[in-house]
Amino acid sequence: MAEHLRPVLSSLPLAVAADIVARAIELRRAAGLLPLAVAVLDSGGHLVAFQREDGSGVLRFDIACGKAWGALGMGMSSRQIRDRLAARPAFQGALAAASGGRFVPVPGGVLILDAAGNAIGAVGISGDASDKDEYCAIEAVKAAGCGADPTEPNPAGREAGLERRAARLHHP
Repeated sequence: MAEHLRPVLSSLPLAVAADIVARAIELRRAAGLLPLAVAVLDSGGHLVAFQREDGSGVLRFDIACGKAWGALGMGMSSRQIRDRLAARPAFQGALAAASGGRFVPVPGGVLILDAAGNAIGAVGISGDASDKDEYCAIEAVKAAGCGADPTEPNPAGREAGLERRAARLHHP
């Protein structure tokens, strides 16, 4: 009698995660940025897809995963985490300890949202300046047909912020 395995559904399909990785690398190349490491996690914090471009340092995997993992753990982008914890170093240290060092509170970690606004995963990118990493993350998520968590409370302010970051891509 053959055993039948039950499929286990993921919050984030591999095809979507792979698309986000590919689009982030395309954006990096188009903007002439430094080589990136791109990690995509599902809502449980499990790695679904990862690529590290040639020329990326060996720590880039851990940094990219830490940005995404922190975003999932706190339910907000890694930029928002950094901004909220700037005046709270003791709490930031506690989060780093509680996460076993997997918490990286700098821009570049973005939640991936479904149509209802639920976080179904996160992408973390490391390789260039954090603002540039974040730009690639947000734009890759949007290009893959998902929602990206806002990095600023006001959507109009968020768009203006993205435009400023895009302009800085070519003027470091």
